[in-house]
Parts: sequence; C-alpha cells; structure tokens
Amino acid sequence: MTKPSLPELLHAAVAAVGGTERPGQVTMAEAVAEAIDDGSHLLVEAGTGTGKSLGYLVPALAHGEPVVVATATLALQRQLVERDLPRTVDALHPLLRRRPEFAMLKGRSNYLCLHRVHEGVPQDEEEGLFDQFEAAAPTSRLGQDLVRLRDWSQETETGDRDDLTPGVSDRAWGQVSVSSRECLGASKCAYGAECFAEMARERAKLAEVVVTNHALLAIDAIEGAPVLPQHEVLIVDEAHELVSRVTGVATGELTPGQVNRAVRRAAKLVNEKIADQLQTAAEGFERLMELALPGRLEEIPEDLGYALMALRDAARTVISALGSTRDRSVQDEDAIRKQALASVENVHDVAERISNGSEWDVVWYERHEPRGGAAYRHSGASLRVAPMSVSGLLREKLFTDRSVILTSATLKLGGDFNGVGASMGLAPEGTQGEDVPQWKGVDVGSPYDYRKQGILYVAKHLSRPARDGDRADMLDELTELIQAAGGRTLGLFSSMRAAQLAAEELRTRIPEYPILLQGEETLGELIKNFAADPRTCLFGTLSLWQGVDVPGPSCQLVVMDKIPFPRPDDPLMSARQKAVEEAGGNGFMAVAATHAALLMAQGAGRLVRASGDRGVVAVLDQRLATARYGSYLKASLPDFWYTTDRNQVRRSLAAIDTAAKKTEEVEEREEATETEEA
Repeated sequence: MTKPSLPELLHAAVAAVGGTERPGQVTMAEAVAEAIDDGSHLLVEAGTGTGKSLGYLVPALAHGEPVVVATATLALQRQLVERDLPRTVDALHPLLRRRPEFAMLKGRSNYLCLHRVHEGVPQDEEEGLFDQFEAAAPTSRLGQDLVRLRDWSQETETGDRDDLTPGVSDRAWGQVSVSSRECLGASKCAYGAECFAEMARERAKLAEVVVTNHALLAIDAIEGAPVLPQHEVLIVDEAHELVSRVTGVATGELTPGQVNRAVRRAAKLVNEKIADQLQTAAEGFERLMELALPGRLEEIPEDLGYALMALRDAARTVISALGSTRDRSVQDEDAIRKQALASVENVHDVAERISNGSEWDVVWYERHEPRGGAAYRHSGASLRVAPMSVSGLLREKLFTDRSVILTSATLKLGGDFNGVGASMGLAPEGTQGEDVPQWKGVDVGSPYDYRKQGILYVAKHLSRPARDGDRADMLDELTELIQAAGGRTLGLFSSMRAAQLAAEELRTRIPEYPILLQGEETLGELIKNFAADPRTCLFGTLSLWQGVDVPGPSCQLVVMDKIPFPRPDDPLMSARQKAVEEAGGNGFMAVAATHAALLMAQGAGRLVRASGDRGVVAVLDQRLATARYGSYLKASLPDFWYTTDRNQVRRSLAAIDTAAKKTEEVEEREEATETEEA
C-alpha cells in the first residue's frame, strides 16, 4: 500500500472534525512535517481560525514517533483529548493502518489520592491522621464537597480533578490530594496499585501522543528527574505563555505561615532540641518579615541573611533527623513523615537559594493587606526568589535531543519572531554556530480578513495616562464608545483598580447597559452572561486579555484603557530590564515593550473570532500613535484598518450595531416561526 501523503491525511482529519481546510493550515502542517523530519525547531504563528491543532497533530501522528504536546490552558487540553485527537485518530486509522494511542498527563496534585481518601489527612496540631470527612460539618460547603469527593472516588476511572463536574473548592481538593514531595511512592503506599497518578503515568508511557501542561513541562526541564515519557517531538501550543509558566515553576517563596507549618509538622517526629532549633529560627524569620522591607532586595540585609542561614541550617538538621528516627506511636507514620519532610525541604531549599545570593536570581519582599482575622495575620508577607531569565534554561533543556515546535496566534512581535525567540534562549533566526539551535519562523496568517472585519482606533486626543491618575477624559471616551456600539464591549484594563473605577462610574452614567466586573462572579459565569446579552459589557484585567472567546454580536468593541506595560515597581520585570541595559541593550524595548506587545496582541485577538465578526479595537492611550515605540506595538497587532478619527469610529460602531440588531430581529422571527410550527 502506498504511503498516504500529508494533504490526504490532513483532508481526512479536517473532514472528521467537521472543519474547513484552510491554506494556512496546509502551510503549517507542511512546515511542521519538515521540522520533524529534519529534527529542527520551528516557531509558527497561526492566527485565530487557522485550525492549528490539526496543523500540528496530523504531521506528528504521520511521523509515528513519540510526541508530547504541552498547552497552557485546560480548555485546549480538553479540546485535544476529548475532541481533536479521538476524531483525528479515527480518521487517519484507515490511511496509516495503525491506531495511535494518546493520553493526558498532569502533575500529581491534579489526581485524587486514595491514601488520603481512605486513611485521612495528616494533622498539624496533633499526632497522626484525622478523618476529614468526619471533621467537616456535613452542612458546610467544605463538608458537602468532601462527601462528593468520597463518593466520586468510588466511581471515577481517572481521579483527575478536571473530570469532576461541578468542581470543588481548592480547600476541599487539598484534603484529598498530595504533591509529588508528599507522595509515599507506589511501592510504599497501600493503594499504590490503584493510584490514579501512577495509572496516568503508565498510560502516558504507552501512548504515542501525550498531552500535558506547561507547568509539568517546566518541572521536567528544571528538576532533572524526568516526569514525562521519552519523546522525539515536543509541540508547545499557546507558546506565548511558556516563559511566564516556566518562570512561575522556577520561583521560590518563603512565608512565616509556611515556616510555622513546617515546624508543627516536624516537631512530633524529632527530638525536642532539634525541634526547638527550628522553632527559634522560625521566630527570628517571622520577626523580620513584620518589618517594612523594600520591594527588590538587590543585596540581602545582614539581619535577614543571618535569619535565613539559621533557618537553612535548622531545616537541614531536621531533615537529617526525620530520616533516622522512628516513632511507632504515631498513626500512619510514613504519611506524617513524608508531609513533614516536604514542608521542611521546601523551607530549606528556598532559604538556601536566597542565602547563596546568585547573580542570576531576583529576590524581593511582598506585603499585602491581611484578608481577615488573626489566622490571616501573616498571609500577605512573603519573600520570593525567581530567575532573572529562563532563556538559558530553556535553550539548554528544551532544544536538545528532540524537534521542538512552538505555536501560538501571537509569536511575531514588532513584525518578527526574534523577540519571542530570544526569551526562549534562541539566537536571531539564521544565526549559525556549533551550539546554536537552528530554527525557522513561519507566519501562516489567518483565514479572516482583518482589514475588512476590524478597525484599530487610537484615541490620540486623550491626555497622556499617568500612573494611577484621574482619567476623566478616558471615561468620557469609553462612555461614548459603548453608547455608539450599543453595549457589546469587552473592557481590558491595565489594573483591577482601573477596571473597578470604570465599572462604578459607567454603571451610574449608562445604567441601560449592564456592566459585568471580573471578580464579582466566576470567570465562566461572566463570559456566559456576557455572550448571552449583546447589550452587556464585561470589564476586567489580565485573564480577560487572553481568556475570552465570544464570537458574534456580543463582542464588537474591545477597549484597552492603556498600553499594558509592566508596573515600574515590578521587581522581576525591572530587574530584567536593568540587566539588558547593563549588557548594552535596550531594556525598555526588550522587556517592557515586548511584554506590552504580547498582551496587546492577545487582547486585540478577542475581537475577530469568526468569519462574520465585525468591530473595533479601541486603545485609549495616545502613546500608541505618538510614541516612537508605537509602531513596534502596532506591528504586533492584527492588520486592522487604522484610524485616529473619533467621529468615523463612532459612525462605524453605530452601523455595526444597527446591522447586528437587524440580524438579531431576523433570528428572533425565525425562532418564533419555528416555535409556532412545532
């Protein structure tokens, strides 16, 4: 039998998912196949509507080698495992004459722990375990969640938290799950043979395609001990998120609450002298954390340095003692010991990392207002440490011994891939060298005609925004735009405070247009309600810039209150910017402008989600039109028709609103007719 061609395979897969083959998808599939065959690396920008999932799945399945697909969001993971992969495998089976297996793999804490369910949860204050199901009031939300989890544990096949519908609170889930450090290990656990996390790993070892998340990919790269199965091809979808997710995994945190918890957990398993040493070190650290320290600590203050070294040394002593002492009077000692060890090891590792003071790390102190009573007194005080850059780590750990495909709707910033490439440790495209990973960037475009479907409007007449300043003219402009659009507005704000102020003001000014505010309901409910009523507006911050997919007439105006540069007092961003400048580069463009360009590209992408969508992206920040870096930011956005003419934009919005209302009226009449006939 002749080997099927890539176009044949792609055509079969697209038909199976009920899609339409698009030129960009074909171009992407060909580029992915070439990179896999060559063992090279590829960055692919695939605009909304391209069908990029099939653009990489089909050539990967055709190649026949083990593949890992890492995504940033749960929604895409579920789409791949529940929709795209089953249909694609079924469609390709007759042509490939084999049926590739696929599996989902997540971090251990995402799976129900049967030991916790059956044996109980280690208790900090007393020896042994306690039954969380008996301890929680059955009428409380926690109690109800725990009862549901116990019942679910007897019927679920996966133990995957995301398969539980509706979900439960983080607090409830924490009672029935463990981290990798807390896990007893399959050989030592009475429930090892039935362990959901172990079964997921076994399925992944046998699968040709493993779908995972960026966080697990980062752990696999950072910690040295592999958690992902061997693979020849790595595909990173939503790749614009990868650097921030890897940074998050590589960030350590130390709080008084964490340290005190470690003390309590260890105290019952080591002798009094060793426990007192850790307790004394914890009290010294806690006293210093109550002081008003600056944000970034370019040098660790002497007293804090001593406190951290005392904490490190005391934790090391406890770790040694935990490994050598036994106390048979403690119920289920192995579980208690493992949890205590995990807590103390975390304290030791972070304290040691900060004490060592690597020039490649950024250390800072954070304090937030307490959220409640005495139990929360220290909840906002934390010492954090993060890598100055993860580019070297990614270059070393990601781009060796496998072909890597990075794809997203937003990878080209300022017109090329070099900015995103540099953040991942890649030299400019085309650079030659013995230890330089070779890569190619391909922009396959979008099936949508952005210049006909959308307008980019910059409110050039507004005053220049000042940090946390009063922007009365911006609120006036926003009010007029919403009125012209007839609602239908997604408001993307640079801070939660700005979103709240705008919502409060506009609810008074234009009460006829309901305004939903992020945080007042769950994100899912907000988006559902926003999509259901075209007159509604939705205001919010970061997660809305990237997480909203509402095609159709409910979202015809996307407003950005100002260019989303990182805050000047952001310790990590400012440190990265300073490092670039000290190396002779342009820190502002490399860090702040790149950060803003990526967010703006994501935000602008909320407007056109289908071929029939029409609307306006309005940036209420004159700097996009007047500042030198404005051209770089505009080049990072979809190719909308551009204007600064406020009257023209109002006329366009009004026309789009009128057309949408006519369409809605026709649909309502058709629904009424169908109802009468039924």
